[in-house]
Amino acid sequence: MEPTLSANEGLIGVAWLPVRRGELRVFEHPERPNFWLVKRVEAIDGDRMVVASDNKSMSTVDSRAFGPVPRRGSYRVVWNSGRPVTN
Repeated sequence: MEPTLSANEGLIGVAWLPVRRGELRVFEHPERPNFWLVKRVEAIDGDRMVVASDNKSMSTVDSRAFGPVPRRGSYRVVWNSGRPVTN
C-alpha cells in the first residue's frame, strides 16, 4: 500500500473537529518534542487514539511502537496539497 501523503506535500489540519476512526490526524510524536506525525486513526479509546501508518509494509513509527496517543492536541487533516481529504 502506498502512503497517502508524499514528501513535500502540504496539508491543513483543524483541531475543532472530533476524532473519527479512519481519518488522518496530525499530532506531536510522544517521544520527540516538536516532531509532528501524520497517521490514520485505527481506534479510539476514551481520551486516546490508536494510530497507524497507511504503508504497513514499511518500517514506520506508529502506535505499534509507542502505544496510543492523546486525542487532545491533535489536528484532523482536511486539505492536502490543493485537494480536500475525504475520510
